[in-house]
Amino acid sequence: MSQNNLIDGRAIAAQIQGELTQRIAALKARGVQPGLAFVRVGEDPASKVYVGRKEKTSGELGIFSETHVLPEATSAADLLKLLAKLNADSRLHGILVQAPLPKQIRQEVIYATVLPEKDVDGFNPVNVGKLMLGDDTGFKPCTPAGVMELLIRSNVKTDGAEVVILGRGNIVGKPMAAMLCQKGRHANSTVTICHSATRDLKAHCRRADIIVAAMGVAEFVKADMVKPGATVMDVGVNRIADATSKTGTRLVGDVAFAEVQPIAGRITPNPGGVGPMTIAMLMQNTVRAAEQAT
Repeated sequence: MSQNNLIDGRAIAAQIQGELTQRIAALKARGVQPGLAFVRVGEDPASKVYVGRKEKTSGELGIFSETHVLPEATSAADLLKLLAKLNADSRLHGILVQAPLPKQIRQEVIYATVLPEKDVDGFNPVNVGKLMLGDDTGFKPCTPAGVMELLIRSNVKTDGAEVVILGRGNIVGKPMAAMLCQKGRHANSTVTICHSATRDLKAHCRRADIIVAAMGVAEFVKADMVKPGATVMDVGVNRIADATSKTGTRLVGDVAFAEVQPIAGRITPNPGGVGPMTIAMLMQNTVRAAEQAT
């Protein structure tokens, strides 16, 4: 199996983090250390892993971070009280509230409470609006921003490209479409968003120069859905049963990688593709928030 069509997310994330170390050093020379607060409600196992990885990367880059863990039964009022405190803390330039939140707390209320200038996740309505308007002064959501960097740094041509996005979620699908259809460099694509109600989804996919799979269905994209030479970006994270694994499960993406890779022009592995980029973009947003605050 050829490896030369792989888009290596780990290598590109390391490149971005290398660029950030210089910006962090420049901030520290001016007496500013970028600061990031993580908030986790409950003990969701995946959330613990994700926050742990983000803390580790922050530490490696020299970004100050603190983590607030609240019990599953926390009320919305108590979480809002904590966010008011973090919003007012000048040591913190970024605030990340890890999803999912327990059902008694409305996510959209929480995202709207984090100050837009500290919203390094890009979920505050002000930043969402800026993204739709093509205003680069806002923060973009980390996962679709990471996909964009992978496309740009791998020299994948988006100008005039037919892009099919699988999934219409607020975290990846919709912002991804907004980024790719903007008028400007590294965008200018013709974008189709497909979802559970799309008719003849396979025909849409086979037309695509670029497929972004972000629907959360294990190995959904099969070889017969991909046009030869297309670029395939796999955002999905799904745990499936695997008797050969020590844990009895393994992680796979939304793309059936082994059968799609020989057909694709470029493809992200999973793991090791989009995942590391999400964290790199969070760090980039945090450093930019610190630069803008000074």
